[in-house]
Amino acid sequence: MADIAKAGVASGIAREPSTLALALRIARSELKAGLGIGFKGFRVLILCLAIGVAAIAGVGSLSTALTQGLRADGQAILGGDVEFRLTQRGIPAAEENYLAGEGRLSVAREMRGMARTADGGARALVELKAVDVAYPLYGTVVLDPAMSLGQALADQDGVPGAVVDPLVLDRLGLKLGDRIRLGDGQFEIRARLTREPDAGANPFKLGPRVMIARAALAGTGLDQPGTISVTVARLKLDAGVKAADVIAAANRTFPDAGWRARDTTEAAPSIRNFLDRTGLFLGLVGLTALLVGGVGVGNAVAAHLGEKTETIATLKCLGASARVIFTAYLIEIAALALVGVALGLVIGAVAPWGVVALAGDKLPVAARLALYPRPLGLSALFGALVALAFSLWPLARARGVPAAALFRAAILGLEGRLGWRDGLATVVVALALACLAIGTADDKRLAFWFVGGVVAALVLFRGASAGIMAAARRLPAMRWPSLRLAVANLHRPGAATPSVVLSLGLGLTVLVAVALVESSLGREVTERLPAAAPSTFFIDIQPDEVPGFTDLARQAPGITDLERVPNLRARIVKLNGVPVDQAPVEPSALWAVRGERGLTYAATLPAGSRVVNGAWWPADYQGPPLVSLDANLAEGLHLKLGDTITFSVAGREVSGTLANFRHIEWSSLGINFFTIFSPGALEHAPQTNLATVRADTPAAAAALERSVTDKFPNVSAIRVKDVLDTINQIMGDIATSIRITAAITLGLGALVLSGAIAAGQQRRVYEAIVLKVLGGTRRRIALGFLIEYGLLGLTAAAIAAGLGTIAAWALTTRVMHGEWSFDGWRVVETALASVALTLVVGFAGTWRALGAKAAARLRDE
Repeated sequence: MADIAKAGVASGIAREPSTLALALRIARSELKAGLGIGFKGFRVLILCLAIGVAAIAGVGSLSTALTQGLRADGQAILGGDVEFRLTQRGIPAAEENYLAGEGRLSVAREMRGMARTADGGARALVELKAVDVAYPLYGTVVLDPAMSLGQALADQDGVPGAVVDPLVLDRLGLKLGDRIRLGDGQFEIRARLTREPDAGANPFKLGPRVMIARAALAGTGLDQPGTISVTVARLKLDAGVKAADVIAAANRTFPDAGWRARDTTEAAPSIRNFLDRTGLFLGLVGLTALLVGGVGVGNAVAAHLGEKTETIATLKCLGASARVIFTAYLIEIAALALVGVALGLVIGAVAPWGVVALAGDKLPVAARLALYPRPLGLSALFGALVALAFSLWPLARARGVPAAALFRAAILGLEGRLGWRDGLATVVVALALACLAIGTADDKRLAFWFVGGVVAALVLFRGASAGIMAAARRLPAMRWPSLRLAVANLHRPGAATPSVVLSLGLGLTVLVAVALVESSLGREVTERLPAAAPSTFFIDIQPDEVPGFTDLARQAPGITDLERVPNLRARIVKLNGVPVDQAPVEPSALWAVRGERGLTYAATLPAGSRVVNGAWWPADYQGPPLVSLDANLAEGLHLKLGDTITFSVAGREVSGTLANFRHIEWSSLGINFFTIFSPGALEHAPQTNLATVRADTPAAAAALERSVTDKFPNVSAIRVKDVLDTINQIMGDIATSIRITAAITLGLGALVLSGAIAAGQQRRVYEAIVLKVLGGTRRRIALGFLIEYGLLGLTAAAIAAGLGTIAAWALTTRVMHGEWSFDGWRVVETALASVALTLVVGFAGTWRALGAKAAARLRDE
């Protein structure tokens, strides 16, 4: 104590220098002493901030790198400087000639088709792309063996060439030099397609790519009127020519063209939307991890101040004001927080390099790796605000304790009074943190609900811990010593109950939510499918082929439940007469207005749909066009009954009045559409037919597939199992990244738990020694500690299970518009894992206390 007093006098307290100068001297002295022991008491603080900041910085840096890659490679991804896309039709000669005068033009046709071996023994669904000699305008097509694309696709001895994804060879059992049949045409496989520069423009594919020459497409017979196909005309502009000017001039020249024009800023809207949504979600999960780390920061600060009670008391006795002490330790904590934030920034900045090295081939675009100031700056600001928010409370409690009480704080803990200014300052910092999270998010609505959920969770877990302590305090004395010790430890001064329940609870809530969302969507795709789900979809059935197709399906053995509907492709262009790009559209509904979508017309309500608002039209309805719309989509488009919606169908605008909204049971896998017109409006528009069949056995489905594609080569068969496998793979990749980020959150919870245990290590040692002297055995004491942490883990798990379930329900039904199903076993598994983690970390942290020698410690008392 004398040394501390001397230090206080030497630091200039008696001379009353300025508050800041004195605080700086004290903080410098504290930091110098802490540096000598490696900041032992603040390692948890530094690690918590480092991991939390690294999570946000890493996600933000990777998202920015991918976005920059999308922008930098926009020309190669789009395939040109400008793209004009037409659905279900080719490009007229007049339009093609006009575009050719605007720059270098490349025209391609894309559609699905059935690739068959020359003998017809094997077949597979493929994504067919017919390109001209100018393709590609940007980027390079990479073939194996190396050759030019023109050489690979050229006619040789009257046989055109094809380049194929290696999967085509695997699925059909072919090799280079063999021939495949596409519709009515035969092609020689000249090379494997290992890189397609514009593949990212439309990343979702049901089959592997086959590329042929545009001139050879006519020989296949696949390009029929109404076929589900896309014509893509791309321009490479001369230097100085603006894409916007070219698009505007083309639209003025051909106002009824019906094309969708875009430039490199919209090269891959589906990928951009995916990156934005995934980056937002992972960033919010990373922020949750940082908040969990903030609990560790608060624990570390409180523990440090608890160990400095004698020093603080001495400084107060020597005349140091509460403001000096508050400022000194705030400076010290800020310096240490700076170390943690800096460490997190370094980890977060280099993390994208590691991700690209491990999973570069699975990323949707090539990442442009660099140090990006914005995500790093935002993560540093988040870290600083979190450190400040969770430090103010223990600092204020220490400042508000009188000197005499501080001498007793070694036993009773810091119990200083908090003034209204302290509460206001904490609220201001918390609001700044919330505003930063919402203000920097692309989807502010989702960020707002996230912040609200986090606040509710923090309040709930803090209240639960207070309730546990109060209940434990009121329980009667237990006869079983180990249980009595465990219950007493739950409410004693300095108990780890608040920090354990809060830190583990937040991390576990995220894990429960992720597990339930994954389980619910997985069940919707697989387990919840009806027992008699369709086995095969048939697309591109021409109107004149319907009778023949129907006869084949009905006569085939083992085939039941044939269903067929017209299928058209259209694009939403107006909502209530307002151009769709000027109308208010929720982020959840943007997918519906970005490109062409399928629609149909029907006299009766299709199976798997039920009207939830309005009424279905009579079966013999012959009036003005009416429209039935999915209820969730109508909400996202801000439409109500009686409003109008306008579609561009094959270049012609068709408007309809909204007559009803439907709920669609997509898990039935029946034929259904978001948009259905009443009869009489679309019968004469270019269209094909879509059909589904149910087969008793896979062999029966395969036999029908062969007979249909042999008789109608333009018809494509899509196996439901293949679609589900593709969806499951996409969902699996997304779920993996989310689980990793959620696991970081729970790992931080374990770190916070270990920090709380380390902070109370001396108290544990003292308790263990006293209990040993009074006759307690190591087994009984250890059992008491295990019961304590088991109770804490169970409490955190129970609350997190409820919160995680609510969050999962909201995400599944409101954000993803999926069907909710509760998987209790997944919740139990996650909760048990949390309890086990609490027991392991808690017991490991108290094992040293059990081994402390009583004699040496008692001699010091």
